[in-house]
Amino acid sequence: MRCADGTFYTGIARDVARRVTEHNAGNKLAANYTRARRPVALIYQETAATRSAASKREYAIKLLSRQQKAALIATAAGARKRKAKVVTGKAPRTRLRGMANK
Repeated sequence: MRCADGTFYTGIARDVARRVTEHNAGNKLAANYTRARRPVALIYQETAATRSAASKREYAIKLLSRQQKAALIATAAGARKRKAKVVTGKAPRTRLRGMANK
């Protein structure tokens, strides 16, 4: 998540949307770090097969420098844009070798 002061917060949760809401509510369920830096916005997430794998990945991300985290976020954002790209218009006609289009 990106906090209001521009810092990054990394954590794990089963229900990410609920957890972001908790961080923004500022109640006892929010982390001390995010309580003082609201509002927070979800900018990156990954899925993991097990809680153990999620914890290991969280630790690995926390070890990254700020620049490395920003690059990870930018790479994921670029992939989402490429995946969501909508192509409009007619598809180009193709010709199979040795066969005419009908």
